[in-house]
Amino acid sequence: MNRKNFISLTALGTGSLIASWQPGYSSEQQFKQHTSNAAKNFLKADLVIAGGGVGGCAAALAALRNNLSVIMTEETDWIGGQLTQQGVPPDEHPWIETHGSTALYRTFRKNVRDYYRNNYPLTESAHERKYLNPGDAVVSQLCHEPRVSLAVLQSMLLQYISSGKLTLLTEHKITAADSDGTTVKAIFARSKHTGNTLSLSAPYFVDATELGDLLPLTKTAFVTGTESKKETGELHAPEKGDPNNHQAFTVCFAMDHLPGENHLINKPTEYNFWRNFIPKMTPAWPGKLLQLKYPKPATLVPTPLNFNPDGIKTPDYLNLWIYRRILSKNNFQPGVYAGDITTVNWPQNDYTLGNLIGVSEKEFDRHVNRAKQLSLSLLYWLQTEATRPGGGYGWPGLRLRKDVMGTEDGLAKYPYIREARRIKSLFTIKEEHVGVDNRALVYGKDAATSAADFYDSVGVGSYHIDLHPSSGGNNYIDFNSLPFQIPLGALIPQQMNNLLPACKNIGTTHITNGCYRLHPVEWGIGEAVGLLTAYCLQNKILPREVREKKNLVKDFQHFIQKQGVEIKWEYL
Repeated sequence: MNRKNFISLTALGTGSLIASWQPGYSSEQQFKQHTSNAAKNFLKADLVIAGGGVGGCAAALAALRNNLSVIMTEETDWIGGQLTQQGVPPDEHPWIETHGSTALYRTFRKNVRDYYRNNYPLTESAHERKYLNPGDAVVSQLCHEPRVSLAVLQSMLLQYISSGKLTLLTEHKITAADSDGTTVKAIFARSKHTGNTLSLSAPYFVDATELGDLLPLTKTAFVTGTESKKETGELHAPEKGDPNNHQAFTVCFAMDHLPGENHLINKPTEYNFWRNFIPKMTPAWPGKLLQLKYPKPATLVPTPLNFNPDGIKTPDYLNLWIYRRILSKNNFQPGVYAGDITTVNWPQNDYTLGNLIGVSEKEFDRHVNRAKQLSLSLLYWLQTEATRPGGGYGWPGLRLRKDVMGTEDGLAKYPYIREARRIKSLFTIKEEHVGVDNRALVYGKDAATSAADFYDSVGVGSYHIDLHPSSGGNNYIDFNSLPFQIPLGALIPQQMNNLLPACKNIGTTHITNGCYRLHPVEWGIGEAVGLLTAYCLQNKILPREVREKKNLVKDFQHFIQKQGVEIKWEYL
């Protein structure tokens, strides 16, 4: 039997357990035994959240502050998703310090800065800087270390753990679900350490996994990949859709630079392959992947890139060294750090040779391992062959910082996922709702000054539509979008009553996923979903009923606004 086959079991007195046989079990008999054992390991709460990433943590915090009991599972040993286990500093819009996110997200950001002020030997000027940016990076106003995000998120959740309101199950993978297609009764989480399976039940479930793993297990309708122009009418959609065409994923890593020292890693097994690899893209990629040149996303014009850890004056190109730098030694007392620390999430380590959605465990591991080889090959190339601005080749003093990522191989604990399964929702966000050119085309030039105004808005966000090269051979798709709202209808599945999405699995298209997938938006989605479950339980109604009645929409909006959720762009 392969993972697409289904088996029927009886468990917990709930009738028929419909579940797919998941990878990691050596036989159908072992799967049955583990799932049956869940009857002896039964946990209940008001809300079960699968996935402890950005959206999962936000959903948990929102539900907990409304006195719900919560169980949250996480596949790795770190909560925090993009911010921690994936090693991706926050990508945010320019207004983030004052508006355009939830109050809770800004509290998280303040807590990160306070953590540095309270625990690190900052310089006086850095300590006094209101908007401290530990890495002084290009990409974010708050580039910082993954472990600091981890510590802050843990501290925000700790009071609920100690009070018993939150049960946090790290290193647990969801393997099965008891669902009839409209209602989820339980999901089953297997410990990576013991192999024991827990049955988790609740009135509501949240899918905050990075790939939307609960959707197929619960028989929640979903889509993947690209939709066609005929399906969505989107200006930048392809003529033909492809459910297997997904954005690249990336295995990130951190490094510092110690001039005069030798920290050369062993030559990666696949180095010769990646050293000569030319991505097959349309429009064409400008030569080899491992070079300091790339197609500028907005124009696809071949553009030089700068890599300069030595501080030598160079041409005014994007300097990859400071692009995602998470620690600038100049912000700390002299002598504390030998050098800066930067994270590598660049065009050169985007992996496009396969997908992670809907594949076997063996295939999943194969692609992740190849993506790791790509990242290590990029590091080895930088250490040995990249042209130095001051002359010569390579920086052998580049040191892989295994401690920063908390792994033996020095690479992030989990791939940075840009695209997941997406629910078939009551409302789908399309390019005409947020894209400048598409809005002008459909509604006229006047409409191109603001995004769609959704009557059921439950949050806001802003980011340009940024689609990375894909497994189907698409080059960058990158164009302007407008500060947007998060509609409630995009958070509610068409048929499922008690399962809600909390990250990249909401009702967007492949195109609009490009601006709804970043850190503050994922937080806003998760927080809205946590609040929605609390509201529905308090009022004994279903999420779809909230959206169907305008008076309930307004009442719910009032409920979330009182808790610091912005639903409109008031300041633009």
